[in-house]
Amino acid sequence: MNQLTSPTLPSAACCGSSGCQCAPLKATGASAAVQALLKPASINGIALHAAGQQPDAHLLRELAYTELLRQQALRLALLPRHHGSDALMAPELSETERQVLQAMVERGVITPQPCAEEGRRYHAAHLLQFVVGQALHVRHILFAVTPGVNVQALAVHAERALLELTHHSVCEDRFAALAAELSNCPSSSQGGDLGWITPEDCAPELATELFHQAHATGGTGVQPRLFHTRFGLHIIDVLQRRSGRQLAYEDVAARIDALLTLQSRGRGLHQYMSVLAGQALIEGVELDTADSPLLQ
Repeated sequence: MNQLTSPTLPSAACCGSSGCQCAPLKATGASAAVQALLKPASINGIALHAAGQQPDAHLLRELAYTELLRQQALRLALLPRHHGSDALMAPELSETERQVLQAMVERGVITPQPCAEEGRRYHAAHLLQFVVGQALHVRHILFAVTPGVNVQALAVHAERALLELTHHSVCEDRFAALAAELSNCPSSSQGGDLGWITPEDCAPELATELFHQAHATGGTGVQPRLFHTRFGLHIIDVLQRRSGRQLAYEDVAARIDALLTLQSRGRGLHQYMSVLAGQALIEGVELDTADSPLLQ
């Protein structure tokens, strides 16, 4: 377990007199609330961190899942129990112990292998993911979402610009002018022009919108809505399209099989951990739980 460095809550200030009412609280409601806050999260009574520390939610869940696995390994006699004054604290695991847990999970997680029929159904439902040679010549205006920015105000600003650019009377040079004025992308110096792009050139969420959705097979021009990505809000103008070539199922069968196997693995792992969590007494951290294994 990594050494945590989260700050502890400061103790209550007082004048130093044991009889003074401003002495540290012991039995008041406020003190109980503070003590509850200081109490570490735990799995079956084993603390995940020291009292007073407050790991962020992601780290806390990681610690909880690791401890669930460690306790399962103890039940299966795969790891030795630890003793001593720190027996009620989740221990830091060695690399060898982590490998033991990984091997236990490999044996315990059920991963049904997809059949060809599942692969064909997936191919038919996601045809646009299996097109090669497609490309778009686009330009854009990026309204970047940065720390501290008022996202609602930014969206209103972007919508106002989009409304202007989609108006029937807008002049031909207006997009480039607004890109130079408003865009937070280096392409603003070229009027927002990104040149020819493929799905591999885009952030995944933008590639999905521009290439992999049913509406993505449309024509050219300023798109009638804002596009949201991890970078911010985009106004997109499609200047030209190359439609590309649709691949048959046989051409991508191995790729689909690997994808479906990965998805099956993810579901199996989630089920495995949910069952362990459902069998444990969990305090101070929220985990998905299941009372019993589910048939896949």
